[in-house]
Order: sequence, then structure tokens, then C-alpha cells
Amino acid sequence: MADPISRIQRALQAAHQPDLDGWLIYDFRGLNPHAGRLLNLGRTFLTRRFFVWVPKTGRAAVLHHRIEGGAWQRLLAGADVDFAPYSAHTELDARLAELIGGKTVAMEYSPRAAVPYVSYVDAGTLERVREAGVRRVLTSADLLQGFLTWSAEDLSAHRRAVAVLMRAKDLAFEYVHTGLQAGSPVTELEVQAIIAQEIAQAGMVSGHPVNVSFGVNAADSHYEPGGDHNATLERGQCVLIDLWAQEPGRPFGDVTWVGHAGDMSEEYLSAWQAVSGARDAGLAVMQARLSSGTLQGWEVDRAARSVTEAAGLGEHFTHRLGHSLGVEIHGAGANLDDLETHDTRLLLPGLCVTIEPGVYPAQRGYGIRSEIDVYMTEQGPEVTTPVQALPFVLGRAGERWAAVRARGLGELA
Repeated sequence: MADPISRIQRALQAAHQPDLDGWLIYDFRGLNPHAGRLLNLGRTFLTRRFFVWVPKTGRAAVLHHRIEGGAWQRLLAGADVDFAPYSAHTELDARLAELIGGKTVAMEYSPRAAVPYVSYVDAGTLERVREAGVRRVLTSADLLQGFLTWSAEDLSAHRRAVAVLMRAKDLAFEYVHTGLQAGSPVTELEVQAIIAQEIAQAGMVSGHPVNVSFGVNAADSHYEPGGDHNATLERGQCVLIDLWAQEPGRPFGDVTWVGHAGDMSEEYLSAWQAVSGARDAGLAVMQARLSSGTLQGWEVDRAARSVTEAAGLGEHFTHRLGHSLGVEIHGAGANLDDLETHDTRLLLPGLCVTIEPGVYPAQRGYGIRSEIDVYMTEQGPEVTTPVQALPFVLGRAGERWAAVRARGLGELA
């Protein structure tokens, strides 16, 4: 593997930011998790603050405390880097001014903390950097995304996770369907256990229990059954299942599918049409513009949100459209968000996002969400998950699960 300094320098040279002189990476005892990833620090125990200056061209420099010089020599052995030790805080300030005075630097900073996934440099350190004579501090938000891209094996592992989730989803909804037909009580925890068993048998993990929600519980977008929270399904109620899994150390799959115990009301069906329409509108924007390299996360959210607003359900769409998906289920890349944040980060090839609009009118006793995963390539977006066409209508007498499933996938009229 190439040394981390060379990799960072190549990212700077590919960034097409002519006014950017280099990347100033700062950390103190793990406050900036991106620093460890960028520099391959692993579990190295560092107790003092450090700055690593990587210019677009030329030699990098590590500004480190003297007592940790040996650790840095080992960490960056073979890298084209100067070591600049300090002991006193005055020496730290003087060396920092020598490195970055008059330069425009990128840091893990976001103006007004607009993108909190990037905003890890504390206000005092930012003051110190500015007092060192830096010309300007820019956000490293888009630079960071280049270090989150998936390998071919990551994508394969993601596809395997999706296949397991689809099997678990089918088993769960079939259990609900046959239970309703038999007049047997069906609880959220029973359905959750079916999903958990299928994920575990595949050698995968979820991190925390998946979401199975009946009726008004589905209006809580992060509901999780357990303890006293374990509803028994009644006819006329909705069913929402949000499930996720990964091979350890590989990217997640993350999907949400919905059903209804018995025939849907006109209101529920209308809300579904708004949600699925928002999902499709977000994907359409990605299909039209992703290959241009200029599409930002907030723009996809805005296109989808306009659909729920036009349907009169905008106030009930209470979360962002989608999130970055990676080894962490809520990854550090660009989100599809113009609500919780105004995410101006670019949507870049090699990364994956969810598209998952939802509406949650709790006073009406239901919630709906439809979630797909979208892997971004140079040619455009690739949907890596099946797409639900209609909610499953569960428990109709005499109807086999295969027919219910096919209708939900749009395979039956």
C-alpha cells in the first residue's frame, strides 16, 4: 500500500481547486476521527496534539511533540515527510506559522458546522491556525469523500448483504401474511427475531436490532421493538420493516419495505404514492445529473421533497432523504439532505447512498417509508436493491404469499 502522505497528495492534485495550497490535518486524542483514517494511525497511542501539513506539491511535514517523535518515525517510515518537533506551545505556534503562513488550507471544518460529519476541528484550534497567518481555511468535505470509496470486493459484499436482507424481508412478511390468514397473533418481536436469525445464519451482523413497526409505531421513524414496546398486529394497521446488515468490516445493505394488514385505505395508498413518487424523483435527478460530477446532496433531497409537499404531506416528511452508506451504516460521505443540513458535498463515483423518503402522520395512525440503495458510478447511479412497487396487502383469505410478493414487486397487475 502506498504511504498515506502520497495518497493524500494525489487527492489534492486531483481536486481541481487551484486556490488550495494543501491539507492541514489536526488531531488531539482522537477528536478528529478522519485524521486516523487518513494517516493510517490504527491503534497507535498518541497523547499530544499534532498537525500534519500536506502541500499540493513538495514535502509534507509533521508537527509533533518531541516525546512522540519515535512513534511518528515508525508511522510514516518511507514517506516523503519532514518531522518538526515542538515542546513548548510557543514553539508549536512558531513552527505552525512557518508551515502555513500565507497559505490556503483545507481542514476538517465546516462553516457554521453545516455538515457535522466533517466539523471536527474545535474553535480554539481554528483561532490558532488563523493567528498563524493562514490566508484562508476551506472545508475538506469533498476531499474526504475520496477516501471512502468502495473497492470491487466492497461492492460484492454489499450485494451479498442485500441478498440476505431480501430473504429476511420475504420470510418476515410471509410470517405476517400467514399469521393473519390463520387468525394467529403476530407481534413485532416475533417478526424481528425471524429477521435476526436469517442475518446471523448468513454470518452477517446488524449492529443493533432492526426496526419492525406495526400501526402508529411506524410513525416513529427510528422505532425499535423491545421490552414494553412489542405491539400485536391488528387488521387495518400498517407494517413497516427497516432492516440492515453487513459482512463484518464491509459496507452495509439497508432497505425499508412496507405492508398493510388487509386492504389499504385510500389515504394510505395516496400517502404511499407520494412516498414512492418522491423516491423515484430523487433517483431521476441522479440519473440525469450524476455523471456531470456537479450534483450535490441537497439537490436530490429537494427534488424528492417537492413531491411530498405537492401531495400535502411535506410536514410529515421529517428527516433527510438519504444517508451515505458504508462500513458504518450512516457513513461519513455526502448525504441527500436539504432539511437537517444543507449538504453541498458532491455525489461522487465509488460511494453509495440510500434514498428513503417517508411520511409519518402519527395522528392518523401510520407511517410509510420506501428505501433503496444507490451505488454511484462514472456512468451514473446503479440501484443495488429491488424497488417496491406497492405495499404488500397481507392476510387476504386464500391468497398465497408468492402472489402477494409479486404484486409488491410490480410483477402482477
